[in-house]
Amino acid sequence: VQLQASGGGLVQAGGSLRLSCAASGRTVSDPSMGWFRQAPGKEREFVAAISGSFGVTNYADSVKGRFTISRDFAKNTVHLQMTSVTPEDTAVYYCAYRRFGYSDYRAGPKYDSWGQGTQVTVSS
Repeated sequence: VQLQASGGGLVQAGGSLRLSCAASGRTVSDPSMGWFRQAPGKEREFVAAISGSFGVTNYADSVKGRFTISRDFAKNTVHLQMTSVTPEDTAVYYCAYRRFGYSDYRAGPKYDSWGQGTQVTVSS
């Protein structure tokens, strides 16, 4: 499976941004998908995930109430709507694809495929 992320860029603190990730190749009908991010000098961290079967969503505490993950099954696409962003949200954002299961959704190694990353920079 190949993942193409888009939508990153420069945004002012308090603003909004929408990331998208399109899956192609040998996709399955109901994968779980997630977003992770990595800031300079820091480890990659979980941001949000959405399950395949019922669209259950989960978020990191740091983004809960500000970010929303959603998906378009017909287009094999997942979105991350980011609102009320802060400079602490500055990072490279990666989408991830998991063919089966949703347990341990915060664990990067559970995902089968990764996108190339898209840079999000929040200015103060």
